Amino acid sequence: MNTLISTARRRALSMGLGALAMAAAPAFAAWPEKPIELVVGFAAGGGTDITARTLAVHLGKQLGTQVVVSNKLGASGELGLAYVAKAAPDGHVIGMTNMPGLVTLPIERRTQFKPADFTYIANLVRDPSAFSVMADSQYKNLADLIADAKARPGEISYGSTGVGTDDHLAMVLFERLTGTRLNHVPYNGAGPLRTAVLGGHVTIGGMNLGEVMPFESKVRILAQASPARSSLAPNVPSFNEQNVKLVFNSERGIVAPAGLPAAVQQRLTEALRAIAADPEFHKQMRQQFTEMDYVEGSAWKTRLDKATADFSALWKSAPWTDK
Repeated sequence: MNTLISTARRRALSMGLGALAMAAAPAFAAWPEKPIELVVGFAAGGGTDITARTLAVHLGKQLGTQVVVSNKLGASGELGLAYVAKAAPDGHVIGMTNMPGLVTLPIERRTQFKPADFTYIANLVRDPSAFSVMADSQYKNLADLIADAKARPGEISYGSTGVGTDDHLAMVLFERLTGTRLNHVPYNGAGPLRTAVLGGHVTIGGMNLGEVMPFESKVRILAQASPARSSLAPNVPSFNEQNVKLVFNSERGIVAPAGLPAAVQQRLTEALRAIAADPEFHKQMRQQFTEMDYVEGSAWKTRLDKATADFSALWKSAPWTDK
């Protein structure tokens, strides 16, 4: 009799624990429950936007839901990052970051987000910085530009995708390395900036290699900031080979709001890992003249922390905007 009661109790306890486990696991076993919003802090048509739109297709297939790119441009990408930081931490709003802006914006100003506001999923790609001019420009190479910039300090206009972006900081580093001074003109993204360069509204366009290579017949790319000529653009000389020791990239990754449940973070990480290993995604990135640079989670955050320290030191010695 006692044995029967004990067995019954064990069964009841087992069923109760099973029910509790089912009630506690819900939530995220079925995630995602709706379309995912992938936020880009720049205008449509730029490198970050194009990378995001390519990724959205692959990510949608991996997660079994629609991934919609949402452009929330302004303040050099700050508005997009702030939108992600303030979203519910359920994984249905994620953001494509652009480094260095991700770490430099909080250095140069009081931003609407903090580094601690994010869950760092993974960096995906990098796109070297580049200086471009109109195809019929008087500047045939960096030496021509440097000579004229020294003769006319502050007069040659340089367009970037915003204050504190990689394009802007590439100019700051270039000025420091060459003893020149350019006239900085910020735009809300590579699309508007490219239009300004082609229209002759600015002399130099500071855009990533992937943003100008599709327009190579209309512009002259004076230099790319890869360590050496990228295999994706072998005809474009590097800064290094023109005696300007400048190596600089736009690094693009994915963040979610802080407090993301571990199960959702794992699902997103696994999806991005699969995409980063997909030959078709690699092919599409090559077509966009964008290099793979996949780094996950804590390793990516460690790299960002080092970049933060490096840019903080640069800010102290050569602030790139008025304090």
